[in-house]
Amino acid sequence: MPGERLTEEDRRQIAAGLAEGLGFTEIGRRLGRPASTIMREVTRNGGPDKYGAHQAQEATKHRARRHRKAKSPAPPVGDSSHGRDPQAVQNLTESFATLLEQQGMPRMAARVLACLYITDSGTLTAAELVQRLRVSPASISQTVAFLEQQGLLKRERVPGGRRERYVVDDELWVRSTLAALQMNDTLAAASQRAAEILGAATPAGSRFGVAAEFLLLVSATLRQVMKQWQQGQADRNAGRQS
Repeated sequence: MPGERLTEEDRRQIAAGLAEGLGFTEIGRRLGRPASTIMREVTRNGGPDKYGAHQAQEATKHRARRHRKAKSPAPPVGDSSHGRDPQAVQNLTESFATLLEQQGMPRMAARVLACLYITDSGTLTAAELVQRLRVSPASISQTVAFLEQQGLLKRERVPGGRRERYVVDDELWVRSTLAALQMNDTLAAASQRAAEILGAATPAGSRFGVAAEFLLLVSATLRQVMKQWQQGQADRNAGRQS
Protein backbone atom coordinates (compact mmCIF):
# COMPACT_ATOMS: atom_id res chain seq x y z
CA MET A 1 0.00 0.00 0.00
CA PRO A 2 2.60 2.67 0.95
CA GLY A 3 4.44 2.17 -2.36
CA GLU A 4 1.31 2.32 -4.56
CA ARG A 5 0.06 5.41 -6.34
CA LEU A 6 -2.75 7.39 -4.77
CA THR A 7 -6.18 6.49 -6.09
CA GLU A 8 -9.16 8.76 -6.61
CA GLU A 9 -10.68 7.33 -3.42
CA ASP A 10 -7.44 8.15 -1.55
CA ARG A 11 -7.72 11.71 -2.79
CA ARG A 12 -11.33 11.97 -1.64
CA GLN A 13 -10.23 10.86 1.82
CA ILE A 14 -7.39 13.40 1.79
CA ALA A 15 -9.85 16.16 0.88
CA ALA A 16 -12.21 15.00 3.63
CA GLY A 17 -9.37 14.97 6.15
CA LEU A 18 -8.31 18.48 5.22
CA ALA A 19 -11.92 19.63 5.58
CA GLU A 20 -11.89 18.19 9.12
CA GLY A 21 -8.77 20.19 9.86
CA LEU A 22 -6.53 17.10 10.16
CA GLY A 23 -2.77 17.32 9.69
CA PHE A 24 -0.74 15.41 7.11
CA THR A 25 0.41 12.88 9.71
CA GLU A 26 -3.12 11.91 10.79
CA ILE A 27 -4.39 11.75 7.20
CA GLY A 28 -1.42 9.57 6.27
CA ARG A 29 -2.10 7.29 9.26
CA ARG A 30 -5.69 6.79 8.15
CA LEU A 31 -4.58 5.96 4.61
CA GLY A 32 -1.55 3.92 5.62
CA ARG A 33 0.71 6.39 3.83
CA PRO A 34 3.76 8.42 4.92
CA ALA A 35 3.00 12.00 5.93
CA SER A 36 5.51 13.14 3.29
CA THR A 37 3.35 11.53 0.57
CA ILE A 38 0.29 13.43 1.75
CA MET A 39 2.31 16.65 2.01
CA ARG A 40 3.58 16.36 -1.58
CA GLU A 41 0.13 15.47 -2.91
CA VAL A 42 -1.54 18.46 -1.25
CA THR A 43 1.29 20.91 -2.00
CA ARG A 44 1.38 20.13 -5.72
CA ASN A 45 -2.40 20.43 -6.01
CA GLY A 46 -3.19 23.84 -4.56
CA GLY A 47 -2.33 23.49 -0.87
CA PRO A 48 -4.59 22.69 2.10
CA ASP A 49 -7.06 25.51 1.38
CA LYS A 50 -7.57 24.75 -2.34
CA TYR A 51 -7.10 21.00 -2.57
CA GLY A 52 -9.88 19.15 -4.39
CA ALA A 53 -9.98 15.39 -5.01
CA HIS A 54 -11.35 15.57 -8.57
CA GLN A 55 -9.00 18.37 -9.65
CA ALA A 56 -6.03 16.53 -8.13
CA GLN A 57 -6.97 13.30 -9.93
CA GLU A 58 -7.29 15.09 -13.28
CA ALA A 59 -4.01 16.94 -12.73
CA THR A 60 -2.29 13.62 -11.99
CA LYS A 61 -3.65 12.09 -15.21
CA HIS A 62 -2.43 15.12 -17.15
CA ARG A 63 1.05 14.87 -15.63
CA ALA A 64 1.16 11.14 -16.39
CA ARG A 65 0.27 11.75 -20.06
CA ARG A 66 2.90 14.49 -20.27
CA HIS A 67 5.56 12.29 -18.66
CA ARG A 68 4.82 9.41 -21.04
CA LYS A 69 5.54 11.72 -23.96
CA ALA A 70 8.79 12.88 -22.37
CA LYS A 71 11.97 10.86 -22.13
CA SER A 72 11.91 8.39 -19.25
CA PRO A 73 13.80 9.89 -16.33
CA ALA A 74 16.83 8.30 -14.77
CA PRO A 75 16.21 6.27 -11.60
CA PRO A 76 16.38 8.20 -8.32
CA VAL A 77 19.87 8.77 -6.97
CA GLY A 78 19.89 7.88 -3.29
CA ASP A 79 22.70 7.48 -0.79
CA SER A 80 23.26 3.80 -0.03
CA SER A 81 26.22 4.31 2.31
CA HIS A 82 26.01 3.30 5.98
CA GLY A 83 23.42 0.67 5.03
CA ARG A 84 20.82 3.28 4.05
CA ASP A 85 17.85 2.53 1.84
CA PRO A 86 18.44 4.67 -1.31
CA GLN A 87 14.72 5.17 -1.91
CA ALA A 88 14.16 6.24 1.69
CA VAL A 89 16.97 8.78 1.33
CA GLN A 90 15.43 10.03 -1.91
CA ASN A 91 12.03 10.39 -0.24
CA LEU A 92 13.60 12.24 2.67
CA THR A 93 15.35 14.64 0.28
CA GLU A 94 12.08 15.39 -1.50
CA SER A 95 10.04 15.89 1.68
CA PHE A 96 12.72 18.17 3.20
CA ALA A 97 12.80 20.22 -0.01
CA THR A 98 9.00 20.52 0.12
CA LEU A 99 9.23 21.76 3.71
CA LEU A 100 11.80 24.42 2.73
CA GLU A 101 9.56 25.47 -0.16
CA GLN A 102 6.60 25.84 2.18
CA GLN A 103 8.74 28.20 4.29
CA GLY A 104 9.03 30.53 1.27
CA MET A 105 12.19 29.29 -0.44
CA PRO A 106 12.07 29.06 -4.28
CA ARG A 107 11.45 25.49 -5.43
CA MET A 108 14.78 24.90 -7.16
CA ALA A 109 16.72 26.50 -4.31
CA ALA A 110 14.91 24.22 -1.86
CA ARG A 111 15.77 21.14 -3.93
CA VAL A 112 19.44 22.05 -4.24
CA LEU A 113 19.79 22.91 -0.55
CA ALA A 114 18.04 19.71 0.56
CA CYS A 115 20.20 17.63 -1.77
CA LEU A 116 23.38 19.17 -0.34
CA TYR A 117 22.28 19.14 3.28
CA ILE A 118 21.44 15.44 3.29
CA THR A 119 24.88 14.34 2.01
CA ASP A 120 27.37 13.30 4.70
CA SER A 121 30.12 15.46 3.18
CA GLY A 122 27.87 18.48 2.71
CA THR A 123 29.49 18.99 -0.71
CA LEU A 124 28.47 18.31 -4.31
CA THR A 125 29.72 19.50 -7.68
CA ALA A 126 27.47 21.06 -10.31
CA ALA A 127 27.60 17.83 -12.33
CA GLU A 128 26.53 15.79 -9.30
CA LEU A 129 23.61 18.14 -8.65
CA VAL A 130 22.55 17.92 -12.29
CA GLN A 131 22.60 14.12 -12.07
CA ARG A 132 20.72 13.94 -8.77
CA LEU A 133 18.07 16.53 -9.59
CA ARG A 134 17.87 15.84 -13.33
CA VAL A 135 17.84 19.52 -14.29
CA SER A 136 19.96 21.67 -16.60
CA PRO A 137 23.41 23.03 -15.63
CA ALA A 138 22.01 26.54 -16.15
CA SER A 139 19.34 25.93 -13.50
CA ILE A 140 21.99 24.77 -11.03
CA SER A 141 24.19 27.77 -11.75
CA GLN A 142 21.39 30.29 -11.21
CA THR A 143 20.19 28.54 -8.06
CA VAL A 144 23.65 28.29 -6.54
CA ALA A 145 24.15 32.03 -7.12
CA PHE A 146 20.91 32.73 -5.24
CA LEU A 147 21.80 30.45 -2.31
CA GLU A 148 25.28 31.95 -2.11
CA GLN A 149 23.81 35.45 -1.89
CA GLN A 150 21.64 34.25 1.00
CA GLY A 151 24.70 32.87 2.80
CA LEU A 152 23.28 29.35 2.67
CA LEU A 153 26.20 27.76 0.83
CA LYS A 154 29.71 28.57 -0.35
CA ARG A 155 31.93 27.55 -3.25
CA GLU A 156 35.31 25.92 -3.11
CA ARG A 157 37.73 24.40 -5.60
CA VAL A 158 37.93 20.63 -5.87
CA PRO A 159 41.45 19.72 -4.70
CA GLY A 160 43.78 19.10 -7.62
CA GLY A 161 41.35 20.35 -10.25
CA ARG A 162 39.56 23.34 -11.75
CA ARG A 163 36.03 22.28 -10.90
CA GLU A 164 34.04 23.93 -8.16
CA ARG A 165 31.96 22.19 -5.56
CA TYR A 166 29.25 23.67 -3.38
CA VAL A 167 29.36 23.32 0.37
CA VAL A 168 26.97 23.52 3.31
CA ASP A 169 28.16 23.12 6.89
CA ASP A 170 26.91 22.92 10.47
CA GLU A 171 26.64 26.73 10.66
CA LEU A 172 24.05 27.04 7.87
CA TRP A 173 21.10 27.75 10.16
CA VAL A 174 23.23 29.95 12.38
CA ARG A 175 24.02 32.20 9.41
CA SER A 176 20.40 32.11 8.31
CA THR A 177 19.27 33.16 11.79
CA LEU A 178 21.82 35.99 11.88
CA ALA A 179 20.51 37.24 8.53
CA ALA A 180 16.96 37.09 9.90
CA LEU A 181 18.13 39.01 12.98
CA GLN A 182 19.60 41.77 10.84
CA MET A 183 16.39 42.06 8.85
CA ASN A 184 14.36 42.09 12.06
CA ASP A 185 16.50 44.94 13.41
CA THR A 186 15.95 46.88 10.19
CA LEU A 187 12.17 46.39 10.41
CA ALA A 188 12.14 47.42 14.07
CA ALA A 189 14.04 50.63 13.33
CA ALA A 190 11.76 51.42 10.38
CA SER A 191 8.67 50.81 12.53
CA GLN A 192 9.97 53.11 15.28
CA ARG A 193 10.65 55.81 12.70
CA ALA A 194 7.17 55.39 11.19
CA ALA A 195 5.57 55.73 14.63
CA GLU A 196 7.43 59.00 15.19
CA ILE A 197 6.43 60.41 11.80
CA LEU A 198 2.77 59.36 12.01
CA GLY A 199 2.42 60.22 15.67
CA ALA A 200 2.43 57.58 18.38
CA ALA A 201 -1.09 58.60 19.54
CA THR A 202 -2.66 58.05 16.09
CA PRO A 203 -4.07 54.67 15.04
CA ALA A 204 -1.45 54.23 12.29
CA GLY A 205 1.38 55.42 14.53
CA SER A 206 0.23 53.14 17.33
CA ARG A 207 0.18 50.20 14.93
CA PHE A 208 3.80 50.82 14.01
CA GLY A 209 4.70 51.34 17.64
CA VAL A 210 3.27 47.97 18.64
CA ALA A 211 5.12 46.35 15.74
CA ALA A 212 8.40 47.96 16.82
CA GLU A 213 7.92 46.76 20.40
CA PHE A 214 7.34 43.18 19.25
CA LEU A 215 10.22 43.19 16.77
CA LEU A 216 12.63 44.52 19.39
CA LEU A 217 11.59 41.72 21.74
CA VAL A 218 12.20 39.15 18.99
CA SER A 219 15.65 40.61 18.31
CA ALA A 220 16.58 40.54 22.00
CA THR A 221 15.45 36.92 22.28
CA LEU A 222 17.38 35.88 19.17
CA ARG A 223 20.54 37.54 20.47
CA GLN A 224 20.21 35.66 23.74
CA VAL A 225 19.74 32.39 21.86
CA MET A 226 22.83 33.10 19.75
CA LYS A 227 24.89 33.79 22.88
CA GLN A 228 23.75 30.52 24.44
CA TRP A 229 24.60 28.63 21.24
CA GLN A 230 28.05 30.20 20.96
CA GLN A 231 28.80 29.44 24.60
CA GLY A 232 27.65 25.85 24.16
CA GLN A 233 29.87 25.45 21.10
CA ALA A 234 32.84 26.93 22.95
CA ASP A 235 32.29 24.54 25.86
CA ARG A 236 32.09 21.54 23.53
CA ASN A 237 35.27 22.57 21.69
CA ALA A 238 37.09 23.04 25.00
CA GLY A 239 35.95 19.58 26.10
CA ARG A 240 37.27 17.96 22.91
CA GLN A 241 40.65 19.68 23.30
CA SER A 242 41.11 18.70 26.98
